[in-house]
Amino acid sequence: MDDLTARKRWMATLAKAPLQELEALVGQLEHLPDYRFLRSPETGLTMVRGRAGGVGEVFNLGEMTLTRCVVQLSSEPMASVMASEETITGFGYVGGRSHRHAELAALCDGLLQHSDWQARVQSAVIEPLTVMAQRRREQQQQQTAATKVDFFTMLRGQ
Repeated sequence: MDDLTARKRWMATLAKAPLQELEALVGQLEHLPDYRFLRSPETGLTMVRGRAGGVGEVFNLGEMTLTRCVVQLSSEPMASVMASEETITGFGYVGGRSHRHAELAALCDGLLQHSDWQARVQSAVIEPLTVMAQRRREQQQQQTAATKVDFFTMLRGQ
């Protein structure tokens, strides 16, 4: 899997995760680097677009509330890797109005771009969030399947 595909996946996982779960998992990481806001969390609207029949003409479905945040990781605790004035910027975009969720998503995105942190954050945050999301999907499918009604038609009179 290339870097762009991996980043899309972890950003989607972070954006869709419930805030309480994300807070708990990030809280378990020790000695997080300092970071500063390049863009403080802010809430706005974005246009959601769709396609007729899933493949046809594009149309505007409606607006959705979105919160975004951009952070820059401090180079102090990572001086050995970032000695060349390289900066790591993390982005967080989440549906809804949670400033804290956008901030944590941006922080995790930045950490996942750093070679010293990537494996730790992947195993301690992204993988558990992915497992929890899969469990929620399975539970939803089971609840939906329990309400399924099978209709059949009997042929009359012949």
